Amino acid sequence: MARTELRDGTEVHTVGDLPAVGSRAPEFTLTGQDLSDVSRPAGRVVLNIFPSLDTATCATSVRRFNQIAAGLDGTTVVCASMDLPYAMRRFCAAEGIDRVVVGSGFRSTFGTDFGVLMTDGAMRGLYARSVVVLDADGTVLHTQVVPMIGDEPDYDGAIAALG
Repeated sequence: MARTELRDGTEVHTVGDLPAVGSRAPEFTLTGQDLSDVSRPAGRVVLNIFPSLDTATCATSVRRFNQIAAGLDGTTVVCASMDLPYAMRRFCAAEGIDRVVVGSGFRSTFGTDFGVLMTDGAMRGLYARSVVVLDADGTVLHTQVVPMIGDEPDYDGAIAALG
């Protein structure tokens, strides 16, 4: 069970742990902003996992990964949260987000399968801020659960894992 801390100092837990580096990541299906299924894309994948686009840090991480994605050949960035697809579509349109894939876990087991669903605290039911990097075969190259949920993920560490 992973731990993270909310801004008020409250420690919260997740249903499990992120998949181990070197293991095969679980297959997943999220719901895209157009209500279509979003599964693991072909090629390398960076999963940017976060609680909600309605928080400043989450919005910043999506904007930053959108910028980073422009320079990643053969790699897709998937931004996953429990936000509804309608909110994702509105956010992406307003912010010009067009280089990442967004997916909602509102009707999937993604949070449990990846061990990121928070089980206690005020944000229980949302995803802990995390990053998972996969190679083209779905093998986990890098993981991070951000210790303080209000902090941004380690963008450089995620990109470095791609080699």
